[in-house]
Amino acid sequence: MPNSSSIREFLLLALADTRQLQLLHFWLLLGIYLAALLGNGLISTAVACHHRLHSPMYFFLLNLALLDLGCISTTLPKAMANALWDTRDISYAGCVAQTFLFVFLMSAEYCILTIMSYDRYVAICKPLHYGTLMDSRACATMAAAAWATGVLYSLLHTANTFSLPLCQGNAVDQFFCEIPQILKLSCSQSYLREIWLLVISVSLAFGCFVFIVVSYMQIFRAVLRMPSEQGQHKAFSTCLPHLAVVSLFVTTAIFANLKPPSISSRSLDLVMSFLYSVVPPTLNPLIYSMRNQELKDAVRKMMPCSQFSRDKLLICLYK
Repeated sequence: MPNSSSIREFLLLALADTRQLQLLHFWLLLGIYLAALLGNGLISTAVACHHRLHSPMYFFLLNLALLDLGCISTTLPKAMANALWDTRDISYAGCVAQTFLFVFLMSAEYCILTIMSYDRYVAICKPLHYGTLMDSRACATMAAAAWATGVLYSLLHTANTFSLPLCQGNAVDQFFCEIPQILKLSCSQSYLREIWLLVISVSLAFGCFVFIVVSYMQIFRAVLRMPSEQGQHKAFSTCLPHLAVVSLFVTTAIFANLKPPSISSRSLDLVMSFLYSVVPPTLNPLIYSMRNQELKDAVRKMMPCSQFSRDKLLICLYK
């Protein structure tokens, strides 16, 4: 079996055995990828171009959209290329780069999601202090800290993972280079060092999740005391989707990284990794914009037909 010094490339998981299914997977992944690009691109452009959206909530949403764009662009293009050209290989350097970028973007995104819960907590529970606690300098500092944390966290995990001796072949049972799957190729007990690092990281992630849940418990208590049903509706419409995204992200990521080997299988690993790496970046734009009238209005203004009146709609459509 090859060791880590002789490995020049890794073999990613083939999503299908027949050519027809490979092409089907290519078109499905392409559709998902284009939907994620369109949704996150529209949100990024709308927030950047419309002054009405230059507030802390939308600033963090812009950061989330940029991280989602980077995350899904790190994994899906290579999987689509392999499905289209009937290949499985990825270079050693490419696998290292993919691992680093994926861990960096996902960890930074989780930090941004945690900050967004704090932003909503301050906005609803401490509205009189919102301008002071969430001024432009504080928002920029928190966003920079989230991105820097992602870089440091990813450097630590990537360096530790690829410093391990690998002698169990070069086949990665995943459609991208995922750390738990690479650890399965290690032939040394030193892989326990990365396992413990993952356990500590998951513990910290769970601590952030508890912080998010407690923040939303306080938010819901404050919302239920609101006399205005419209105010309650607006608060719930912005908070519940965020909590749903965080819950899906955290539960699937923790399960994918810490599930017992006894229940591990190739299909289960594939589904779990898809749920936390592909689904959130694709659904985030829909969830955050579906019930946000300000964001929908900003996106609508960017459409070429928005400048036309209703009686000229047919002219616009057939132009």
